[in-house]
Amino acid sequence: MLGEFGVGKTSLVRRFVHSIFSDRYMTTVGVKIDTREIEMEKGENVKLIIWDIAGTDDIAELEKRYIRGTAGYLLVADGTRPDTLDIALRIDKEVQELTGGSPRILLINKEDLESEWRIPAEQLMQLHKDGIEVYTTSALTGNEVEDSFKRLASQLV
Repeated sequence: MLGEFGVGKTSLVRRFVHSIFSDRYMTTVGVKIDTREIEMEKGENVKLIIWDIAGTDDIAELEKRYIRGTAGYLLVADGTRPDTLDIALRIDKEVQELTGGSPRILLINKEDLESEWRIPAEQLMQLHKDGIEVYTTSALTGNEVEDSFKRLASQLV
């Protein structure tokens, strides 16, 4: 899980792993690791080890150690804060160079805050055309959370 501070990375992980949501904001310090085993379409089980890395606007040396050898990753941006998308795309470029092109999916989170949404649909469509798979998610409602993690898992098997 990569992205700026406060975009909902930890909330998305908690929704996916524990099926819960809390509106209490808790900053991740360093990295928090969770696991969940999921059943894929063909009946095979995949165990995901999810590294929720503290929010950042660039990949520092410490984060590079966490990222090297990653099988894939989820980038997260906040739909109410367009600057977080710019940061996620900058992080993506760094990680793609570092990993040699690991599979990734971009999550635009906080879809439930529709009246505050600031990222235009056209921009998301362009990202998709550019080859970046994009999901609009809500850790609060759970919308597209399960599907986005499963989609990344399917790219890894």
